[in-house]
Amino acid sequence: MKKRHEQKLIILSVGLLIAFSIPISLLFNSEREVFGYPMILVYFFAVWMISIIISFVIIKKYDE
Repeated sequence: MKKRHEQKLIILSVGLLIAFSIPISLLFNSEREVFGYPMILVYFFAVWMISIIISFVIIKKYDE
């Protein structure tokens, strides 16, 4: 893997560490609901899905 792609994945990991930290996560801990699901649950799954997509794009560029 190229050094550039490794650096992007490390930056993504640090970003996820910040996104899943307690102070940031508690910002979404409210009574509001999205499609019947609590806001914090929607936040966790949205961040998780976006991180998977970004990782896929980074790895896909490595294969080319």
